[in-house]
Amino acid sequence: MKKSHVFVGLMASFLLLAAGCAPDKAKETASSSSKTGASSSEVTSGASEKTYTDVSELQDSYDVVIIGSGGAGMSAAIEAKDAGLKPVILEKMPTIGGNTNKASSGMNASETKFQTAQGIEDSNDAFYNETLAGGHGTNDPELLRYFVDNSASAIEWLDENGITLDNLTITGGMSTKRTHRPTDGSAVGEYLVKGLYENVEKRDIPVFVNADVQSLVEKDNQVTGVKVSIEGQDAVTVNGSAVIVATGGFGANQDLITQYRADLKGVVTTNQEGSTGDGIKMIEEVGGYAVDMDKIQVHPTVQQDKGVLIGEAVRGEGAILVDANGNRFVNEMDTRDKVTAAINALPEKAAYLIFDQGVRDRATAIEFYDEQGYVEEGKTIDELAGKIKMDAATLSKTLDAWNTAVTSKSDTAFNRTTGMDEALTTPSYFAIKIAPGIHYTMGGVKINTKTQVEKKDGSTIPGLYAAGEVVGGLHGDNRIGGNSVAEIIIFGRQAGTQAAEFVKSSK
Repeated sequence: MKKSHVFVGLMASFLLLAAGCAPDKAKETASSSSKTGASSSEVTSGASEKTYTDVSELQDSYDVVIIGSGGAGMSAAIEAKDAGLKPVILEKMPTIGGNTNKASSGMNASETKFQTAQGIEDSNDAFYNETLAGGHGTNDPELLRYFVDNSASAIEWLDENGITLDNLTITGGMSTKRTHRPTDGSAVGEYLVKGLYENVEKRDIPVFVNADVQSLVEKDNQVTGVKVSIEGQDAVTVNGSAVIVATGGFGANQDLITQYRADLKGVVTTNQEGSTGDGIKMIEEVGGYAVDMDKIQVHPTVQQDKGVLIGEAVRGEGAILVDANGNRFVNEMDTRDKVTAAINALPEKAAYLIFDQGVRDRATAIEFYDEQGYVEEGKTIDELAGKIKMDAATLSKTLDAWNTAVTSKSDTAFNRTTGMDEALTTPSYFAIKIAPGIHYTMGGVKINTKTQVEKKDGSTIPGLYAAGEVVGGLHGDNRIGGNSVAEIIIFGRQAGTQAAEFVKSSK
């Protein structure tokens, strides 16, 4: 495959850190341009050098057309290619990855080989029940069962493709370490996108960026392709024996957010600007429907200036939350909705993450936060308290009480039971000021466990599949951190596999 111009760049809006996912480690500031007479866009990026397919190579027809280049889209493309088909990826932004680039904490999975190797006991049933409890019992049970039962094989599949997630931590609402991270403990998103894209390139799967898919194409009640405008040119039809929609959620679409949740008007978002719900609209236009659209997750720990999510792994590795006076006020490892509510109940509607050098060593995504100027440091607790204008005696007393709880394994104040393996006793000491922000849209289109898009009468739309945050139902009222990364891989793979079977059976 002939490749076109090089997309170089540092795109903080894309490679900053979500699900389960949260912005962390990306180091970019987006800058894109189009060159007259040379079908290309350039993105300045220092993170890596990527080459995408030149628009001149666009074909009229492919076996599988995949809309979106995040974790779900790339996983689907790899599976379709490995099944012997000819897939293509169409990405509307000038670089790949979408919100997957922003994922920070890790990927949840149960009964994995990495858990076994580290002596961590876990079960698919425990994963199922804790996710169901986190979603307040409103999760789609069939999707959730498929999700947990196929989580270990997804970790294995990634490892087989050179994407190893063998560093384990824990997120809120979970009882054991099932959040899988890169070996060095860094943010999962950038690592995952890099690894998946290497596999896409190795398989010569064409990837067109600046490719704005405007609608799905139907013929005889079957989806047969898409209409797409590439680099601002007139829209053309690209035919596909199957189409997979992996366009992500709508967390950056303020109009949709306020349509379903007026109370969230003006709240900062962690989402990359391409998360506007395009795929939901496309699917509704051909007879699909959306569920749970008012279920929008607000993440408790977001740096407010730029909407950068401070990953849950920081708390999972032992950080605590304190109010402006220096007192703890919540079980930091409770589910995101409950921690968010506790912060919003404070007079300032903001709080501080407090941690030591030990946490910083174990959650290396903190280095990115420090580079951005979000981290305050003190050689002693008193020095840190002075920098954040907090009463030193109160903060010191809070840390003493917390360290006693860690030693006794009993948090009588707030009943925290996880993320308390190590006391906060290793200088230096650090603080990050946070407040809640829009993070994830649990709502989206209705699919079955084969990722087939369903109509309200329960029938499916032939040739149409969907995976990732564009889908609704899996998470219920509240998503558990680390589950969105698992979702995009598990259901992205399934979409690629099922689309391939459909195409082969149609020939």
